[in-house]
Amino acid sequence: MRNFLTEDELNQLANTPCEIPVLKRTALFSALTGLRHCDIQKLRWAEVQTDRGLYRLVFTQQKTKQVEYMPISEQAYILCGTPQEPNRLVFEDLTDAAWISKPLERWLKAAGITRHITFHCFRHTFATLQLANGTDIYTVSKMLGHTNVKTTQIYAKVVN
Repeated sequence: MRNFLTEDELNQLANTPCEIPVLKRTALFSALTGLRHCDIQKLRWAEVQTDRGLYRLVFTQQKTKQVEYMPISEQAYILCGTPQEPNRLVFEDLTDAAWISKPLERWLKAAGITRHITFHCFRHTFATLQLANGTDIYTVSKMLGHTNVKTTQIYAKVVN
């Protein structure tokens, strides 16, 4: 069973203050892009591209070592903040996943969400919402960087 947030819960979180602003930005960024914490943590400005109002990430996924070309929404781009020098981290103050579980728990509680949600659940949220809104499973699989569509089918079962 994959825990994920509904669109309403995601909006509740977006409208709820968080004691660690970079945690809020990266969690919402993950829900909008499907990126893992480890990939967000090492994302550099050189990997964030903009061209004529379109935005994308070009990065090497840590888990698969594959280069990914991922279009992102303007909303996700805005969460990155003000562009900096190419070699600087996009989310400079993001700590390791182990250090954000308690602040994440407090933020969720403040938003009225009582289920057990980890940072990785934002990735599940992305996949589930994409499928629920009609994105085909092969596209979602590619956006998540899965090497096998069978991995993505877990989310399709949740949507059904």
